[in-house]
Amino acid sequence: MVGSTIHSPRRSTASRRTPTGSPSGTPSTSPGSGESGRASYPRSSLLDGRRQEGRWRRCRRSTAAGCSLTGPRRSSSTGPGCARPIWRCSTWACRTPPTARPGWRWPRGADGLDDDRLELVWAARGAPHLHRRAELTELAAALWPLSDADAARRVAGRIRAGVTKLGTVAFQRTAQAFREVVTTAMDKGAVSRAVTDRIPAELSYDCGPCAARHVSGSLFQQAGLAGGVRLEVSGRGARLAPLADRPPLPTRAAGTAGLVLAYLRLLGPATVADVAGFLGTSATELRAVWPAAELTEVRVDGRRAWLPTDRLDALRGAEPLDGVRLLPTGDPFLQARDRDVLVPDPAHQRELWRMLGNPGALLVDGEIGGTWRARQSGRGRLDLTVTPFTRLSRRAGERIEAEAETVRLARGASAVTVRVESG
Repeated sequence: MVGSTIHSPRRSTASRRTPTGSPSGTPSTSPGSGESGRASYPRSSLLDGRRQEGRWRRCRRSTAAGCSLTGPRRSSSTGPGCARPIWRCSTWACRTPPTARPGWRWPRGADGLDDDRLELVWAARGAPHLHRRAELTELAAALWPLSDADAARRVAGRIRAGVTKLGTVAFQRTAQAFREVVTTAMDKGAVSRAVTDRIPAELSYDCGPCAARHVSGSLFQQAGLAGGVRLEVSGRGARLAPLADRPPLPTRAAGTAGLVLAYLRLLGPATVADVAGFLGTSATELRAVWPAAELTEVRVDGRRAWLPTDRLDALRGAEPLDGVRLLPTGDPFLQARDRDVLVPDPAHQRELWRMLGNPGALLVDGEIGGTWRARQSGRGRLDLTVTPFTRLSRRAGERIEAEAETVRLARGASAVTVRVESG
């Protein structure tokens, strides 16, 4: 492992990096020093080129995006090291249906994606995610701000000065207000007004469009899990309800390193900044809890990145994927912060990741090859439009038709039509 070279499949040569660190294999500086010095990471490998890393991550993410909510199941198409569905492998559960997993079949008698082990909650960055109910206590502590400065960093907009003044107390007061207010299912707007009445004035602002004063949305959503609330979504409406087993109100962050490892196993190799961006914190704050002793340094296009040491064999043994998948908006495959690895063309990045209204992604043989959107009226016909980045083969077009049927089943539509625009 020390000083080994990982060759790119499309390059005949690869440079070699001199190993660093103490001969004993133990860090020569304390763990958690992050990228501040290579001596902290004696186990090192050189990754020459984007392609090898991208293929492994695509294998991992394609399988992860198709997590099984009905039980473990292996397929010959499954990526390296994916013997278990991702709800067994990672700290958080993914949000997407199991239909993206190669070899998946709709469970007999199933009428949707409900699973009583999961709860929809505001989690990383205050974004809605499905998480395992049994892990919500640990998750709430792991997502808690790492310091007062981190609390201010996580809240953007008009109340940052107030959060800077109060630090983590701003999160504590808001979470406590949730606990006092949400004792039964309530409309989100009603909760916002009641929470606003209970928190310090510097944590709310006068909103012109609403013609009211209310709590900042970013603070409101990031404090929701610690406040013991879950989301109930129906159509475009959202209600908040109390969790059956509310986690204790955190007093400090705990277990954040576990989230770092889960991210790197699913979406690595990655930099400290990549992981920090996903969690909504800063690289400076995250370095304090960076699990250095469990990571190995690799290189991606000359950039230092990190991978759990127990995933090196999967990285070296990554193989190309075969097949077509229609990944939904918000799929874990698309959530990594190093978007240039997944989609090198900046113009294509702008098509896929927009300010509002992102499309789904067309995955062709492990590569993002375009976007797709669907339109449906009630439970009637589903109209699906695919926009490839380049011209598709006839075989890929046939596979898109098969994937469209999976989307129809997931959405409960009576029929589906597919239109592939010229690439």
